[in-house]
Amino acid sequence: MISVRDRARGCLLGLAAGDALGAPAENLAPEEIAARWGVLTEIERGGTDDTEYTIFAATVLLRHGHALTSEDVARAWREEIVARLDGPMRGAGFSELGTVEALRRGLEPPLTGRWHAHGWSDGLAMRAAPYGIFAAGDPDEAARLAETDGRVSHTGEGILGGRAVAAAVAVAMTGAPPGEVAGAALRAVPEDSWTARNLRAALDVAARAPRPLLGRALHDTVVVAHYPWTDLAPEAVALAFAAYVAGGGEVEASVVTAANLGRDADTTAAVAGALAGAGRGEAAVPARWAKRIGPVAGRCLPVVAGRDVRDVADEIVKGL
Repeated sequence: MISVRDRARGCLLGLAAGDALGAPAENLAPEEIAARWGVLTEIERGGTDDTEYTIFAATVLLRHGHALTSEDVARAWREEIVARLDGPMRGAGFSELGTVEALRRGLEPPLTGRWHAHGWSDGLAMRAAPYGIFAAGDPDEAARLAETDGRVSHTGEGILGGRAVAAAVAVAMTGAPPGEVAGAALRAVPEDSWTARNLRAALDVAARAPRPLLGRALHDTVVVAHYPWTDLAPEAVALAFAAYVAGGGEVEASVVTAANLGRDADTTAAVAGALAGAGRGEAAVPARWAKRIGPVAGRCLPVVAGRDVRDVADEIVKGL
């Protein structure tokens, strides 16, 4: 039997491994990835801001638990992110850069997530897993906590992406099969939302498309090809869940599938890894990947430098 601690470790370790594996494939199309690597299966370098923001979100959550408010999250951003910046922010996405500027201007949530033009990004989805671990078995509470965080940096579909991931992780933490986990994501968002439409479409493709054609079929179905940025939450979340379901909930298959879909590959592979790791536990994360995951460097968020996702997972479940 897999313990809650093992599932929590598997979740965050799978997330960090996906972040690292997908990083060099970011912004590429499946055909470009195939031409360069054949199939990208090995971690080439460390993770990106996905892992560091996940650790930061977990740290703030641990201070406040179920009583977490958006004001708590905004205060942590001001004191631990904005106040430490000396010059431009490094390694962050558009939504994070916009949030920093909004906070510098003295805005409060939810205006901090609405003021900039990138509230639809996958920046909340990439860091939502700790809420699912913390509220294991309670997808409604996991989604609520993710939205509480998300009001600081996101709005609209960006918040819905975070809700979907958090709710799904909460169900994956119970050992539920991938179809049930994906169902929890759909129940966490409005049926007529862009996020829900893309999720349903991507899951349908994952169920019927032959594996060699999966990447192109998913791109044709959910990717906004004419849009220059790859961090659209409805797109990234749909690709991540499709990879997780196509991979049968296995960590390596889910993460490799997601990374080789390209687009925002570090985030999609991180989300797929979080879902699969929560379902299968720490031992299911390939040992060759796990040994490459150590304390984060803090290149984007100096406040989390030296933290290891395994220790963070242990802290989240300690009081459960």
